[in-house]
Amino acid sequence: GKSSLVNLLTRTLATTSGQITMDGMPVEDITLESLRAQIAMVNQQVVLFNTTVFNNIAYGSLATKSQAEVEAAAKDAFAHDFIMKMPQGYQSQIGAEGLQLSGGQRQRLSIARALLKDAPILILDEATSALDNESEYFIQQALDNVMKDRTTLVIAHRLTTIESADRIAVMDGGQIVEIGTHNELMQKQGYYAQMYDRDFE
Repeated sequence: GKSSLVNLLTRTLATTSGQITMDGMPVEDITLESLRAQIAMVNQQVVLFNTTVFNNIAYGSLATKSQAEVEAAAKDAFAHDFIMKMPQGYQSQIGAEGLQLSGGQRQRLSIARALLKDAPILILDEATSALDNESEYFIQQALDNVMKDRTTLVIAHRLTTIESADRIAVMDGGQIVEIGTHNELMQKQGYYAQMYDRDFE
């Protein structure tokens, strides 16, 4: 359900009924290139390339970004310090799949990409689920930076990640079963409240 929802937004999947709009415009009426330029994603599985740290942050349409812009994004993603400890800093090779990096470091590079892209819509798909507590603390700070001033869709099982959202949609069996703020959903004593209580027993 959750991943399908994201894939509908980016038009990786097509809707069979109903309609998805952005600023009132059906997503089908927006060119794919333009639509995807509006969206940055941070996923649980980070895809890294066998090239330099710099090229892993600034790739594709971001390849024209300056060293200063890449460093600013890395600092906001709490990645700059560990990058500077690498043998050649931003020009260090990270190897196939970035295997010499920890999960938290890979995730921070992914957040740096999203910050560099500076798109108005951000999708965080289980972005903190594979991390230890120390990494999660830094990642949460980095995510707070990247979420500023943009529409952010956060997909998470861990409810601490989404408590402060303006609207929470609860999915069950591929359907949206509840929508509201944290407080509204807790008062309902429904799906969300049960999940929350289970998480914090």
